[in-house]
This record gives sequence, C-alpha cells and structure tokens, in this order.
Amino acid sequence: MIRQIQRVAIVRLSALGDIVNSAVVTQFIKSTYPQVSLEWITEEAFAPILVCDPHIDKVHTINLKKIKKEKSFSLLKKNIQKLRSLGEFDVIIDLQGLLKSAIVARIIGTNTYGFDKDSAREALAAFFYKNSANISYATNVVTRNTTLVSQALNISITDESLLRKTPIFRSEHIFEKSSSKKSVGFVIGASWRSKIYPKEEIVKVCDGIGEDVYLLWGNEEEKARAEWIAQHTLHAVVAPQTNLSELVSLVSSMDLVVGNDTGPTHLAWAQNIPSITLFGPTTSRMMYETPQNIAIKSDSKVDIYNIDKEDYSIKDIPSKVVIHHAKELLYGL
Repeated sequence: MIRQIQRVAIVRLSALGDIVNSAVVTQFIKSTYPQVSLEWITEEAFAPILVCDPHIDKVHTINLKKIKKEKSFSLLKKNIQKLRSLGEFDVIIDLQGLLKSAIVARIIGTNTYGFDKDSAREALAAFFYKNSANISYATNVVTRNTTLVSQALNISITDESLLRKTPIFRSEHIFEKSSSKKSVGFVIGASWRSKIYPKEEIVKVCDGIGEDVYLLWGNEEEKARAEWIAQHTLHAVVAPQTNLSELVSLVSSMDLVVGNDTGPTHLAWAQNIPSITLFGPTTSRMMYETPQNIAIKSDSKVDIYNIDKEDYSIKDIPSKVVIHHAKELLYGL
C-alpha cells in the first residue's frame, strides 16, 4: 500500500531553524519515492527558503500569525478553505507536534502521522493523528524528524546517510568575497536575548581568528550591533541585507559559520558548511552534530521541558574556546 503513494504532505509551519532541521528529510523521501509529489505546508514568511529545496514539488502557505494578530475570523475561514482545496494526500506528516500544526494536518486529510501524546510538544496534538509514534521529546530534533518520517513512509534514514546528505537548499545567488582570505560568517542575532553571544566577545573572536568575518544580521537592532562590532575590529564587516534565498547563498559561500542557536547558524549544517553553534539556555539537541558541525555549551543546566529564557550563561563561553575550535575547523589543526 505504501508503495502506491502519489502525494505526501509535510506540515512544519515555523520557525526558520526548525524548518531547516526538518527539510533534511526531503532528499531521502525522494530517493525512495521519486514519483511522489512532495508538498510542504508552512507559514507564509518561510516559503522562500522551502522553494530553494529542489526535492519539494509544491509549497503551500498559510498565515496563522496574521490571523492571531488581527483576530480575523474571515481570514481564518479563508485559510481553512485554502487548505481544504489542496486535494487528497496519501500521507500527511506533522513534524511540529503543536496543536495548531496537528489541526492543519487534519484539515488537509485523514492519513495523518505525528508524535504521540507522550512525545509531542503539545500532548493534545496527538488526538488529531490517525497514526502516532513515541519518539522522546528529549531526542535530538533532527533524529526525531527523520525517525517519524522513516516510520510513516517505511524508509531508512540513518546517521551514516545524514553524514552523506547533499546540501538541502539550492544556492542561486553569487556572493562576492572581499579578499582571498578565509571567510567566516558570524550570526549575531537570535529570537531571545539570552541566546545572543556578547558583542565584546565577538570582537575577541574576530581578532583571534584573523580572517574575513562577515556579520550576519536580520533587523535594525542586529545591524546596529554588527556595526558596533565592525568598528571595534579590523577583521569584520557588516554583511549585506539578505532575503532567505540570498541568505542560503551567503552561508553556502562561507568557509565557516559561527553563531547562536538560531536559523542561519543551523543553515550551515544544512548546506554542509563547517559551523560552531553556541548554546546557553538551550542544548545541542537543537542541532545535528558532526565532525565539522560542533556545539559549545555553557555550564548552565537546562530543562528542555521548561526553558529558562532568563539564562544568560552564553556570555560565559570563553572567546578563546570559540577561537580554538574555529581554527581547528578552518585549518585542520
């Protein structure tokens, strides 16, 4: 029965890093089922990066954030009608495990797969799935995603195959480097302030590496921080403003990416670019570590079921430790 599937829907609505860590499944689905129409349902803001995935045939968008902000019943109704108009899917996989994503999955069809009540991020989500899997919430996020997809579609996604993955997203833009030196992208922003590495420490890292560092930013506050850093070191410049598809190309052109636990840093792993991810209030379960994609965690204890957003321990990660690992990755020392 599973061999006769024609349409598969992945539901992962947000956010950027989570979508990046979920999209790795697409190449393995397509290698097993090349004939299948692989389709993705996401929040409108993240569609541009999913369009860069050559294994996704269609990207469908909704705008739950706008509905919540405007409290608009007519907009809600319009989005529901849009989902119901997508037609029949043979398999629907919710990789988010939230009540809102589970409802979206159920609206578009009945043969739904998701995490069970003991392992979904929100237990109520499990009641909307026809099929559910117990994959501990404490499991690495990439492993959780690949395990659920493997069970839903009867395919094998192993650690070995993840290490041999191809870059997830197409790099379609040209990023011109400023010199022949090594290029290091430094992601300076994050969704929580407690995830942000101090700008003073970033200056020390830039000086210690001694290569061309491009400071990646996403809003005006981050841009101001990037400009401050660039003014205090000879080795860093503010990267140009990018949209999501341009960000893929910028990250893909780097020799190394260093940054906080946030989407652009995880994008380096997606593109097979060496990376260092700095963790304070979160843990390395949020990334897939490899010999060239490493995590540096502060000494704080983290309860993944009750994240402390006031944990600013990332500031205690010594810059010399970051520099050491950066040189290892850049020069094989």
